[in-house]
This record gives sequence, C-alpha cells and structure tokens, in this order.
Amino acid sequence: MKRQIATFAVVGVINTATYYCLYLLLLTWLPYLAAHVLAFSLSMVGSFFLNARFTYRTRPTWRKFLLFPLTNVTNFLITTAGVYVIVDVLHAGSRFAPLLASAAAIPVTFVVSRWVMLPKSIA
Repeated sequence: MKRQIATFAVVGVINTATYYCLYLLLLTWLPYLAAHVLAFSLSMVGSFFLNARFTYRTRPTWRKFLLFPLTNVTNFLITTAGVYVIVDVLHAGSRFAPLLASAAAIPVTFVVSRWVMLPKSIA
C-alpha cells in the first residue's frame, strides 16, 4: 500500500504537469473553462495508463479504462468549482487557479482509482 501511495503521488505530479502544460497551451486559444475541461480529459487518459502500469501493476482493460473516469468525477467537480471560484469570485488569475483547486481532491481520487484498478482489493 505504501508503494502504491508513493507511486500514485509521482504519477499525480506527472499528470498535473501534463495537465497544466496542456491548460496553458489551450488557454491561448480557448476560454479558461474550455481549456480546463479539455486539458483535464487528455491528461486523464495518460493517468490511466501510468497508474495501471506503475501504481497498481495491472493490465489495462477496456472495462477499467471506461470506469477510470469515475475516479476523477470528484476531482473534476472540485477542481472545476475551485477554478471558477478562484477566477470569477475571488478575481484571481486563471494561470494558477487549477493548481490551487486540485489539491483537495487527491485523497478521494486515490481511493476510488484503487477500487477501479484493483476491484477485489479494499480501498
């Protein structure tokens, strides 16, 4: 379990960096919420394969791939609401809003992703 948590954290850092780079790139052409949604979706695909291979050491299957987005529903809702609040309510900049908003959902994402990737284990 400790190795999984550590690896999940490393994959999370890689995923966050990928997401943030995509977000900044897309932000040059799209409104911030559209850039956020698209960058989030693309980075989630990479996260699935990295977590399957390195965190949970399990074979990626279509079933797991199709269930994996469920692991990010809470993360998506929290980060999207957080980005909105930071940008539109607090009037802070849109460049760093996703990084600030994403931290709260990490523990829930780990538990749910472990349940999806290793369905016979107890999260």
